[in-house]
Amino acid sequence: MGRKTQRGVAIVEFALILPLLLILTLITTEFGRAMYEYNTVAKSVRDAARYLSIQLPNTKQAEAANLVVYGKTAATDSDQPLARGLSTSNVTMPTWQNAGADPIITTVTVQVTGYTFNSMVPGVFGLNLGSYTFAPISATMRSHL
Repeated sequence: MGRKTQRGVAIVEFALILPLLLILTLITTEFGRAMYEYNTVAKSVRDAARYLSIQLPNTKQAEAANLVVYGKTAATDSDQPLARGLSTSNVTMPTWQNAGADPIITTVTVQVTGYTFNSMVPGVFGLNLGSYTFAPISATMRSHL
């Protein structure tokens, strides 16, 4: 008798827990994508700072912006950005600073501001996953010239 009253209970429990599992899966996936894109931009900013550290101060700024966005110094119209929504307008003008007296140490700083991560799933079950604007991402390296 007890077995007949339990028929279909497992499918009902699964149906009740499925939306929660889907939400957790989507949130985890989108968080992972956001971290991946942040790391991609951070690495490209470091690459641009490294590139400028061996250039004369106040030169090669457009090439550095292309390096941040496209991963190469010379970009064409058909090139895709390394991270969705990233453009050269997000790259601020690199700055060089001098410090010390003997020897004078020169550093170069490259920064990306206003980069927005856009979720592939804008909303699910009433949750807004929309977009998130990252804080400025910057890298500073010692200039070798």
